Amino acid sequence: MLRIAIVDPSDFSRDPLRSLLLGVDFVWLEAECARFEFFADVIGQSVPDLAVVVLDADRNRALQLITQLAATYPHMPVLAIGSDHQALLQSLQRGAKYFLTQPVVLEELLTTLRRAQSDMGLGSQNGTPNPRAQQQGEVAAILGCRGGVGCTSIAVNLACTLASQRYNQSILIDLDMALGDADICLDLVPDHTLTDLALNIERLDMNFLKRSMMVHEATGVQLLSHPLRIEDIGIVHEEHLSRIINLLKVSYTHLILDLSKALMPTDFAALRLADHILLVTQLDLSSLRNAVRVLMALQLDEEIHRKIRVVVNRVGSDYQEANISFKRAEETIGMPIFWQIPNDSKAMLGARAEGLPLIVHAPKSRAQQSIAGLAQALFRNQMPAAPAGNGAAPSANGSPQRASFFSRMINGR
Repeated sequence: MLRIAIVDPSDFSRDPLRSLLLGVDFVWLEAECARFEFFADVIGQSVPDLAVVVLDADRNRALQLITQLAATYPHMPVLAIGSDHQALLQSLQRGAKYFLTQPVVLEELLTTLRRAQSDMGLGSQNGTPNPRAQQQGEVAAILGCRGGVGCTSIAVNLACTLASQRYNQSILIDLDMALGDADICLDLVPDHTLTDLALNIERLDMNFLKRSMMVHEATGVQLLSHPLRIEDIGIVHEEHLSRIINLLKVSYTHLILDLSKALMPTDFAALRLADHILLVTQLDLSSLRNAVRVLMALQLDEEIHRKIRVVVNRVGSDYQEANISFKRAEETIGMPIFWQIPNDSKAMLGARAEGLPLIVHAPKSRAQQSIAGLAQALFRNQMPAAPAGNGAAPSANGSPQRASFFSRMINGR
């Protein structure tokens, strides 16, 4: 918890700043003051972790106060906030360690607070240091090569598996705007959705964001649902999604994005924001053909393409065509297979019927063990070692593959 004291004689700027700080779950607003001349005494009563000085009401007095605080409390950093760039530069020269410009943007405020928390070595839980407290969250986008390959099941179970680990705070965002069903997989009924956030994007803060989440009590994973009405899909734009995800990255360790199969503009925005992209396919001709088509479309954006990892789902199922081996699949799509998830229909169907994730319904099932291994492979520093032999693809070594059959056919080579 980061204990903060603020001073700002102006109600006009102090009230919005207070509201922003009260919405941050790792901040404790210990004191606020409306007079520069009284702030040193306020600090002296209980020295906070961070002092926030807003410059605009009286620049000269504010700068004198920063000089005084830096001399009296050298180990207490000062965050200066103002609209005058010259004054902000002077505040750094007087001893302030951080600065923000007015009006304060929530994303920038959160980033600065996390940086201050990290610099001071704060962020403990029950007296034990939290190694994840100062890191920005990682984003994994799950993209299916067609409907029915298990994209949503993987996204839901991956998010719940991550949430089960100490220090992790994971959130699942259902970006299948028209036909998403992540809420059904977790037996949750949304009160608020992405539509509500998009309609209130200008006044979006952490309080509003967290009120829009549904919490799955058994695992702690949080869900941000797709629009309830199909006609509301057009309300959510790429810039809305970018702001929402960038805000959530500051407060959550893992963001799992369940994308649509339509490759809508919001899907492309999510792919650009993701740290990892899992392209889910199966060992059948239809799935592999569509995987090639998706990969060819995404090759146009090199930044997106380099983040893609191929995951084969339902290995060993009746849908798997006997003459398609892993080697042939890799040659066809022109990429190594990163991970394989075994067919475990009994566990998967049972979990789906109960509205429970595998980690609750069938924690020892082959599918769950494989998904736990996938989480470890993607997020090596945040997950315990996975059991051996539970999903690593036989040739996922990153070696270059020759051009695929479909690629050669389409390009006439």
